Amino acid sequence: MRLLNCLAIAAAVTALPVAVSAQGTITVNPSAVGAAISPLVRGVNMANWFDVTQTGVASALKSAGMQAVRWPGGSESDEFHWQSNTACFGAYVDPVDTFDTFISKLAAPDKLHVAITLNYGTNAACNGPGDPNEAVAWVNHAAASGAPVDYWTVGNEVYGSWETDLHTPANDAATYAQAVATGYYPLIKAARPKAQVGVVVNPGWQPAWDPIVLAQAQYDFVEYHFYAQNPGSESDSYLLDSAPQALTAAITQLKAELATAGHPGTPIFVGELGSVSYNPGKQTTSITQALFAGMALSELMQDGVARATWWLGFGGCSDASSGGNFSSSLYGWQSFGGYMVFSDGLPEYGCTSAPPLALGVRLPTAQALAMISKVAVAGSHMLGVTLSGTPSTLRAYAMTHGTGYALVLFNLDQNNAVPVKVAVTGVAAGAAAATLTYDKAIYDTSQSGVWSGPVTKALGAWSGAVSVTLPAWSMTLVSMSR
Repeated sequence: MRLLNCLAIAAAVTALPVAVSAQGTITVNPSAVGAAISPLVRGVNMANWFDVTQTGVASALKSAGMQAVRWPGGSESDEFHWQSNTACFGAYVDPVDTFDTFISKLAAPDKLHVAITLNYGTNAACNGPGDPNEAVAWVNHAAASGAPVDYWTVGNEVYGSWETDLHTPANDAATYAQAVATGYYPLIKAARPKAQVGVVVNPGWQPAWDPIVLAQAQYDFVEYHFYAQNPGSESDSYLLDSAPQALTAAITQLKAELATAGHPGTPIFVGELGSVSYNPGKQTTSITQALFAGMALSELMQDGVARATWWLGFGGCSDASSGGNFSSSLYGWQSFGGYMVFSDGLPEYGCTSAPPLALGVRLPTAQALAMISKVAVAGSHMLGVTLSGTPSTLRAYAMTHGTGYALVLFNLDQNNAVPVKVAVTGVAAGAAAATLTYDKAIYDTSQSGVWSGPVTKALGAWSGAVSVTLPAWSMTLVSMSR
């Protein structure tokens, strides 16, 4: 039955009446060489409240092409104490999910590059600010055990009043900068000179955070978090039409702040990325978030971002009872949503009304992340691309792909397919072309409990250009070999 459904979907995606002509041309310019692509944009967060030892967790991340992971979580990082595997103030920590278990059961088998968020907010007694010596002990332990930890960020979203911080004053830029410059950074570097230490940033945050931290702290990289919307104000049109560009605008502002502080070229790590900042609702499990995720990662590759981890891999389900937005104004079929991009299993973690999905099933956003993993590879770089005569609903990103080229194309028209021509400046013909497409029609099968993945179409040898049909609300990867 699943095979028949997939064949029907493939036919719907590729069918095109003969009389319909291409609506414009998308042209790759190989001479317009852009940013080098970091494969570490292929990442997700994992949290210490989810048991990573469950069968299917590691294989799900591996099969989707993930290369990077961030741990032990978001705000709980400033309450978490790795040696005792406990957290202050009653925050839940899965008793099985220790740091060593996380490494041995997930990071090491999947060969994931790990980023750790160090506790800046609390000491082990939960009665004072974070202790740099606790952080140093963690760095030393990771090195001694061979754990693949590349990045150590001091604190999580410390600029916000929602973040636990027992320093005086709390959530203060100067206090944070001094703690990093005189404590965390020199102590970690003295113990492990190769350890990369980062600070948290938030361009445009008021009262001013970045100007003080970037000028006064010591750091090897900066970590930024981006959520496109706040709960209750979710909009499918905003998420698709404007949010990816808002992400790039923030990255551009951050680069300017770093230059002003005398640190141009500092690597940028997008530690958390998502469509809504809290109380996730129905949009998070819809085709709209999947398309946003694909465009967001494409923007980050174009921006030359060094690392990105989507929030969240597993462990974040929610439903109407949790206060998420399940408005009929948002597209989608599910009575549940959540931060997780893979199904948490039976029952869904935190949900009361989720369907019986096996652990590790790819939800729409995971499908988009897996597609990006095919082009976000080491040694590739972004290329210039122009759209001529195409509808305003199209978005296009181009990059090198082996000895050939690839494009990631988005059709943001909810109702209409768009046929286009794809060409490469200065290249008249190639050996083969193919497409990989995930779209609204495929997502819609989830209404009946079928969670299908992208469909592939071989286009054969190409001459002059490749004809491609972009279905309504779709993400299409076009590969063109020479």
